[in-house]
Amino acid sequence: GWVRSVRSQKEVLFLHINDGSSLESLQVVADPSLETRDLTFGSAVEVQGKLVKSPHRMQNMELKAETIRVVGPCDVWSFPLKMKERHPLEYIRQFPHLRCRSNTLSSLLRVRSEATAAIHSFFKENGYVHIHTPIITSNDCEGAGELFKIETSNESRESREKDHFFDVPAFLTVSGQLHLEVMAGAFTHVFTFGPTFRAENSQSRRHLAEFYMVEAELSFTESLQDITQVMEDLLKTATSTVLSKCPHDVELFHKYVAPAQKVINATGKISYSEAVEVLKQAAQTFTFKPEWGCDLQTEHEKYLVKHCGEVPLFVINYPYDLKPFYMRDNEDGPQHTVAAVDLLVPGIGELCGGSLREERLHFIESRLQRYLDLRKFGSVPHGGFGMGFERYLQYLLGVDNIKDVIPFPRFSHSCLL
Repeated sequence: GWVRSVRSQKEVLFLHINDGSSLESLQVVADPSLETRDLTFGSAVEVQGKLVKSPHRMQNMELKAETIRVVGPCDVWSFPLKMKERHPLEYIRQFPHLRCRSNTLSSLLRVRSEATAAIHSFFKENGYVHIHTPIITSNDCEGAGELFKIETSNESRESREKDHFFDVPAFLTVSGQLHLEVMAGAFTHVFTFGPTFRAENSQSRRHLAEFYMVEAELSFTESLQDITQVMEDLLKTATSTVLSKCPHDVELFHKYVAPAQKVINATGKISYSEAVEVLKQAAQTFTFKPEWGCDLQTEHEKYLVKHCGEVPLFVINYPYDLKPFYMRDNEDGPQHTVAAVDLLVPGIGELCGGSLREERLHFIESRLQRYLDLRKFGSVPHGGFGMGFERYLQYLLGVDNIKDVIPFPRFSHSCLL
C-alpha cells in the first residue's frame, strides 16, 4: 500500500498504510531500525509481519512488521498532497492525475464502483437482459442536434465530405434508447449502462460532455406507475447498497463536503399541471416565469422538491407539445398531455426521465414515417426511462461540481504526458 503517515518514536515506529480498498488505513508497528530515508508520506511500501489484535479501541487489528521494503519512494517536499491536511476540492482539481490519492476523491471512486455494481445487480435480480448499445451511431436519439461527429484523423476535408467512413455521417451516441426499443421487441425487460456524449457547449458545474447513462425498457406495461415504481426501486436499492457497503466513505462527504446532505427513502408525486400551479403561487421570484406548456427549469425543479418536503419527487403527465414524438398520448383535454415522468431530487433537480412509449401505429403515422417498423411487427405497450449516473452520485454525496464525480476530468490526460 501507500504510506499515509509516519511517526517515529525512540522505541517504536508507527506507520499507517492504505491500499485503496477502504477509507481506513492499517496501523503498522515496527522497530525503529526498519525506518529508512525513503520511508515517507506517499511512498509505496511492502510490509511483511504478523496481524495481531490491537490494544487500542479505535482499531481492531494492527500489523507487527518484520520487514519493510520501499517499493516506490515519494519526495514529500514536491508531492502536492500533504500529510494530515484536508485539502479543499478547489486545490485538488489542480492535480487531476493525483487527485485519486486524496481521501475525498478515493472515497468518491469507491462509492462510484459500489453504485455501478448495485445498479447491475438490481437489474439482474429483476430479470433484465443487459444490452451493450452502440457508442458510434448514425442517429440523434434526443433530436437536439448536440452530437460529436466521428471523423478519421488522416483524411483531408475534401475526402471526408465525399466519402464517410461508415458511408453515412456517424456520431457519438447521446442515448441508447432507440437500440433498447429494438431489443424490447424480443426481451420483456432490457437495460444498458454505458457512456453517452452531449456536445452541449456548457462549462457549468451541471454538465459533462461524457457521462454514463442508465437506461431501461419494459415491455407489456400500460401503466406509467410501473415505470415510476422501477425508477423508485432502483434509486432506493442502489442507495441502500452503497450506504451499507461504503458507510465511512459516504460519511466523509456528508461531514466535510456537504454537511447538510441527507438521503431520504420517502418519495412524492405531483402532476405537471399541479406543479405549474405551485410555482405560480410561490413567493419566490424565478428567472424563468412558470407557464403551462413551458419546460421546467432547474430553479423550478429545486423549488418543487423543497415545497414537497425535500424528498425525491415524481412529476408526471407533461404537455404533449413539450415532449418527443415517441411518448404515449394521454388523449386528454383541454390541456393535452403525454404519459411522461421526471424524477427530481434535492440539490440536483432532474435525475431520471421516462415515459410510456407510443405503441399505437396510427398515432405516430402522422408524426414520423421513420420509426414505424418498430410498431408494425408484434408491437406491445411498453415504456422506459434513463438516469444520469453522475447526477445520481451528486445527489448521493452532495457534490456541487459534477466534474468531481468522474474518474478522469476533461483534458486531464495532458497531465500524464
